[in-house]
Parts: sequence; structure tokens; C-alpha cells
Amino acid sequence: LILVKGPNVMLGYLGRADKTAEALRDGWYVTGDIGAMDEDGFVRLTDRLARFSKIAGEMVPHGVIEDELHSRLEQNQVLAVTSVPDEKKGEKLVVVYTREASDAETLHRLMMESPLPNLWKPGRECYVAVESLPVLGTGKLDLKGLREIAAAALGT
Repeated sequence: LILVKGPNVMLGYLGRADKTAEALRDGWYVTGDIGAMDEDGFVRLTDRLARFSKIAGEMVPHGVIEDELHSRLEQNQVLAVTSVPDEKKGEKLVVVYTREASDAETLHRLMMESPLPNLWKPGRECYVAVESLPVLGTGKLDLKGLREIAAAALGT
């Protein structure tokens, strides 16, 4: 988890002590980004904390599951992983994919063949086809919209 500190970091959210307490820890700003520092001191962003699910007490990274599926598909396909609430395990993973990308059965079979832990593999019913993935005005993936699509499709 990447934290930053310095004179250029905000002092907090105006009138929102609750949000400030979430974002600042002992003067460090919690970016919500996950990353790694190389031997030369360069930081490489690898994911967002919001792109993890807590399943049966384990943090499961959505980006790793997406990378695994992309590595097993024949061409660059459009898909994203999100999660929805689950009564037994807290959350369950859902793969939202574009119809031209593949089909649910193929995606599920590829995940079952994967060396990833079973806990990281979405269930057979957790593959949702869409015309296109939701994006924000900035062109970034709309994580809230993605979760809403998954929840509506699975009836949660």
C-alpha cells in the first residue's frame, strides 16, 4: 500500500473529519494504490486497494485474476473482475466480460485449469456478459458501475 507524506499533501477534507481520518494516518496520505519499489527507487503502481475482495478472510486481488484470464485467451479480450456480497464468505468474485471476448463456459474452464488458488476462482454462475464495460468520463473503468452490473445480473 502506497502512503505519501510531504508539504504538498492535503491537510484533510473540508468539514469531513471522518473522510480525513480514513485518508490520513499520522500525517501520511493513504493513496489506495498498491505498488512496488525497484532497486533504483522507482515506484511502480500495480493495482488499487479497491480492486481486492475479502473472501473467507483472505484478500484476493482482482488484477491477478484478470491477468490470468488474459494470459489464457488467444487475443486481447475485454473483461474485468469485481465482487458482490456473499453470505458465506463475505464476497464472491464475478467476471464481467464483453460478449465478443468469449463465453462463460470457456472463461470458467480456463479458470479451473489455472494454478491460482481455488478461493480465487469465480464460481460457474459468476460470469456476466455485457455489450461493453462501464467507464468513467476519464476513460477509467467504472468500478462502482461494474459492481452494480454484477449485482444486478446475480440478483444480489
